[in-house]
Parts: sequence; structure tokens; C-alpha cells
Amino acid sequence: MTKKLIAEFIGTFWLVLGGCGSAILACSFPEHGIGFMGVALAFGLTVLTMAFAIGHISGCHLNPAVSVGLWISGRFDKKELIPYIISQVLGGILAAYVLYTIASGKEGFVAGGFAANGYGEHSPGGYSMQVVILCEIVMTFMFLIIILGSTDERAPKGLAPIAIGLGLTLIHLISIPVSNTSVNPARSTSQVFFADTWALSQLWVFWVAPIIGAVLAGLVYKGFFGKNE
Repeated sequence: MTKKLIAEFIGTFWLVLGGCGSAILACSFPEHGIGFMGVALAFGLTVLTMAFAIGHISGCHLNPAVSVGLWISGRFDKKELIPYIISQVLGGILAAYVLYTIASGKEGFVAGGFAANGYGEHSPGGYSMQVVILCEIVMTFMFLIIILGSTDERAPKGLAPIAIGLGLTLIHLISIPVSNTSVNPARSTSQVFFADTWALSQLWVFWVAPIIGAVLAGLVYKGFFGKNE
């Protein structure tokens, strides 16, 4: 269990460092910024690389919503759920601290939104809370369907990390303009300690919506696509 929790801590650290780091440090860099497409790819690459690195140790959840969805589908032990979530959140917070330390080393740095997720005036595209909730539910639902399907024992072996990484990339390409893309409560929580105060007041959306999406996906996959014993 200790090895699993350390793996989840390190994996979520890498997800936030790579994904949010690309948004904070490289997205809008003058003349050579990577833009939304680069940020989306960065998030996908963090999951793909960690899935190969620690998938055989902890399952490479890196995300409380993923852990919940796997539990609902019968793929994950309930007694490990809370420890996994704690490890994921702590790993994300440490990564955000490292990012803040790096970013604040530049003269004139202002944290601002610090890659936090938001709705209304804090949505990149100005989308309402209701739309952001819908988007996060649907995107997390599809993410869990991809995870559950590609890791099913009947699926082609060894290709799940690629499907999951590319799936997360696509999700970001769709929803960065809507909510800055969460689908991951640990990623969202990590940023609120360093962003402007509004981020903390909106954090609840990025726990509730992804968890709902994950629960629905777990039920659907188990009910309709699960192996018929």
C-alpha cells in the first residue's frame, strides 16, 4: 500500500507540474508560446508517461475522480479510496508549490489565476457555471469510459496508456476554453493555494462535477459493458 501511495503522489506531482506548468510558464510565452494545443498535449503526455512508469504499481489513477469511477465499476478496493485521494491531492499541491516558486523567480510575476479552473468571468471563454458543470460531467464521463475500456482485460494489451493519454489531450482541446479543463479534483485543488481568492470559492464545482461524471461512467460501464459472468 505504501508503494502505491508514493506512486500516486509522484504521478500526480508530475501531472500538475507538466500540465499546469506548461499553462503557467509556456502557454503565453512571447513569440514562442505553446498555446492551448500545447497545454492539452502536455496534460496528455504526463498521463501517458506515468501510466507506463507506475501503472503496474498503483494503476496510475492520479485523479480522485478516476479512483471513484474505478471503485464504482468494481475495479478498485473501497478501503484504498481515501488514501489514494489524499496522496493525489498532496502530490498536486507540492507540484503547484514548485511551480509557484519557479514562476515567482521572474521579475514582475503576478500569480493571477495561476492555471486555476473557473466559471463565469473566470472561465477562459466566459462560460456560465451551469455550462461548466455540464462540460466537466461529460468530459469526466468520457475520460472514465476510455480508462475503463482500455484497461479491460478483454482490450488489447499494453496500449491503454496511449489511449488514455490521447483521450485526456482531446478532452483538453475541447474544454480548456470552457473551464480551463479540470476533470481532476486534485489538479484543481492544487492551484487554489496560489491563485487569486476567487479560485477557492469556485473549487466545489471541480470536485462535484468530475465525481458525478465518474460515478455515471462507472455505473454505465459496469451495467452495459462489464464482462457477463
